[in-house]
Amino acid sequence: MDGRTNSETPSSYEAAGELLRALSAPARIGIVVALNAGPKCVHELVDELDAPQPLISQHLRVLRSAGVVKGKRSGREISYSLTDHHIAHIVTDAVQHVREED
Repeated sequence: MDGRTNSETPSSYEAAGELLRALSAPARIGIVVALNAGPKCVHELVDELDAPQPLISQHLRVLRSAGVVKGKRSGREISYSLTDHHIAHIVTDAVQHVREED
C-alpha cells in the first residue's frame, strides 16, 4: 500500500502546495500564530509582530487569497481570523518541530 487514500489526487496535492506556498513567509507564519489566539485587527498584528502596517496588510492579502484568513468589517476596522484551525496546527507543528531541532 502506498499510503494514499481515495481522496488524494494530483489536484489535492496542487492545492496543498498552494497552501504551503501561502504559508512560506515568516511574517505570514507569525500572522497565523497570532490569529490562532483569536481575531485581530491590522494594528494589533502590527504591534504583536513589530512589523510595518503595509507589510502586514500585504501578507494578509496573500493569506486571504489563499483562503487562510477571513476579514469581518466593523466600521472602519477589519477583524481578521483564521478560516480553519487546521492551518494553525500545521504552522504550530512546524514551529515546534524547528524548536526541537535547536
